[in-house]
Amino acid sequence: MAHDEMSRRENRQLAAASATVGPWRTAAGVGAVVGATALGVEAISGDWSLSMLAGPAGWALFFLFLVGTVGGQLRRDTTDRRLRRWADAHPWQSALPAAGGLLVLNTLAQYFLGDAGLFGAFFISLLPAGLLLVIAGVVGSVKQARGKG
Repeated sequence: MAHDEMSRRENRQLAAASATVGPWRTAAGVGAVVGATALGVEAISGDWSLSMLAGPAGWALFFLFLVGTVGGQLRRDTTDRRLRRWADAHPWQSALPAAGGLLVLNTLAQYFLGDAGLFGAFFISLLPAGLLLVIAGVVGSVKQARGKG
């Protein structure tokens, strides 16, 4: 079934399903290490308050989603070939769920752990989510171009 023949809902479902094939256990480990390192740096150089947790939480979430998403795009042992073909053909769409998840979770982390209000936390979270979308989209596009060549 071609991309033009599928509804928007089917494309969203495929994008969400393609986001689940990443190496999420490894990504959680990388996120935890990065977050703990950032927390250690904050503990040494920052003042002690609840807001010192916001930055390390943001770093941990970013690397969690980065490793999970890019690792899923580069993974070759996916069992569902149709899902893999769809994700390879639509690298930007398959990166959207991870970027959206990072945007929401980082906004919540910045709001509840940091000093920012809701809108401030949202705008703080736009940069890492956009960066994740660009990195994952470019990696997927390069993989798609190399596959055709």
